[in-house]
Amino acid sequence: MPASSDHNPFAGWLNGHAVPLTHLDPEAPLDDLEPLRDVIGDARVVAIGENSHFITEFSLMRRRILRYLVERCGFTVLAFEYGFSEGFPLDAWAQGEGTDDDLSAHLAAAIPVGVDESLRWMRRHNATASKPVRFAGIDIPAAGGSLLPALAPVADYLREIDPETLPAVQTAMRIAESFAGASAASAAPAWTRLTTAEQDALSAVLMRLLIRFRAVELLYVSRGDQRGYDIALRRLEAACHADYGFRAMADLFAGSGLTADTSARDVYMAGSVRWHLERFEPGTRIVLAAHNAHIQRTSVSFNGHLAGLPMGQHLHSALGDEYFALGLTSVNGHTADMRPDEKARFGFAIDDTPLQPPEPGSVEAAFAEADLGLSVADLRQARLLEAPGPDRIRIQSAYVHTPVLDAFDGILSTSTSTVSDDI
Repeated sequence: MPASSDHNPFAGWLNGHAVPLTHLDPEAPLDDLEPLRDVIGDARVVAIGENSHFITEFSLMRRRILRYLVERCGFTVLAFEYGFSEGFPLDAWAQGEGTDDDLSAHLAAAIPVGVDESLRWMRRHNATASKPVRFAGIDIPAAGGSLLPALAPVADYLREIDPETLPAVQTAMRIAESFAGASAASAAPAWTRLTTAEQDALSAVLMRLLIRFRAVELLYVSRGDQRGYDIALRRLEAACHADYGFRAMADLFAGSGLTADTSARDVYMAGSVRWHLERFEPGTRIVLAAHNAHIQRTSVSFNGHLAGLPMGQHLHSALGDEYFALGLTSVNGHTADMRPDEKARFGFAIDDTPLQPPEPGSVEAAFAEADLGLSVADLRQARLLEAPGPDRIRIQSAYVHTPVLDAFDGILSTSTSTVSDDI
């Protein structure tokens, strides 16, 4: 190993403790991943991150780890950074419903964040498995782009259970349709162009619906069943959190945002993970796929300002050591920078951006100095170091400044990263 790692205690620690991995190919033998068994221990939720969406190596590695955790460690749920409401038809498809070609229609409006190949593997696996793998969406609808994927099923529910209240949700849908987009990047600017009266009317009717749902739960359940009520309520909560997010983002860009006010999406995602965990059979273990910035256990700050409390922080608070956060990053290569562009399909353009050499103090610089290549490190052991660990990790072509040893329980680093060619 390079002698230069002597002046960086964490790089020196990596030399002795990081485990080299052999393959990126999801179909390759899994024996090189066997050290993960001891690393994750008894965690009920294992989150697998990525420092950027749309990266080929991260997608391949996630699929390998999913396969390992299912085939060798008994995990039976894949929870994904994908709409809670939209996740139910994907779960049915993964269980064998419909034809193989139906998946393209299900995902036609979704941002291509790599869920398709995992679902195709699940469907093949489930065709012969004694215990099927389930799919669970956890996010607000359409990545914050539209309330309609959540509100339309709520309207269907009310049509059967409480027709008196149907006009209220139809009012919300009418307003929501006027600014709906494929993601928050396109919907948020359109929301700001609503009149103040329309913005306030949407928030007011959503809150009235939410309180009524909670107040008459016993009535609704007597007219239907508990599961139908629970799903409809969670969908309505998704719409409320997304609506709050529009206001929070508008205030942030106007310079009047409250501290950490954009946390509404992440606390919803954390709540959705727990919602699913509570409703699957006891002992269920979940693989959770989301961006590093969502799974990290510490708050997110930019330029010294507290920006948000991520999903991982909420899950660690609720589950303790039963939550394990594995961050994925890369030393060299390219990344997918997302640039706002209202004319683009999803409200943003993707710039294939060359990565600069890792900054001093970053976890990537330590992996580069240790010259490890594709490898994974259990950071919980590194917390015993007397010297400070890395203080930043890549997010696209920039960095999140955070104590990395506290933010993640493990780090998997690839030598290089490439932007996917199917976006």
